[in-house]
This record gives sequence, C-alpha cells and structure tokens, in this order.
Amino acid sequence: MLAINLCINVADVMEDLMQDTQAFSDFGVKVLERQRLLDLMEIIEDRHGRNSTIIVSQLPVANWYDILNGNTTAADAILDRIVHTSKRFTLSGSSLRKK
Repeated sequence: MLAINLCINVADVMEDLMQDTQAFSDFGVKVLERQRLLDLMEIIEDRHGRNSTIIVSQLPVANWYDILNGNTTAADAILDRIVHTSKRFTLSGSSLRKK
C-alpha cells in the first residue's frame, strides 16, 4: 500500500509542476506579428521570476531578435527576461529525424 500511495503523491506533484510550466515548441519558425509579439511579452512578463517557461527552438538565440521585429521595445523586454535569467541547453550532433 505504501508504494501505491507514493506513486499517487508523485503524480500529484508532477501535475502541479506541469501546471506551473509553460512550453513553447518550435519557437522562431515564423516571425511574430505585432499583436502576437505583445501577447508573448505579456505571457513572459507574467511568468518571469515566478513560473518555469521552456522554449524549444532550432533557431540560435542570437537570431531570436530577428523574429521579434514588430516592436523593438517589446522584443528587448522579452529577450531581456528570457536570455539573462535562463538556463540554456545547446544540443549538438546529427538530427534524430534523419534516422
């Protein structure tokens, strides 16, 4: 019985964790239009310092400013919050999609 209770508690913790985590997959595939850029800025500002945000992109971080071109002030605010307070994992090697 103890093992079952432990599994349930771990599942509850994982559910709570995932509610506090927002993931953006394939970030940078398209240039963000003005309203979407402002929406992203609002999301990042609301989450900054309080909740986890995962951003997955094939585009190097150095090129992110190029896709946030609708409003330079918003782009600066977004990148300031994301780039300077993040933990970055850069993967290398060949793509698994080729297999």
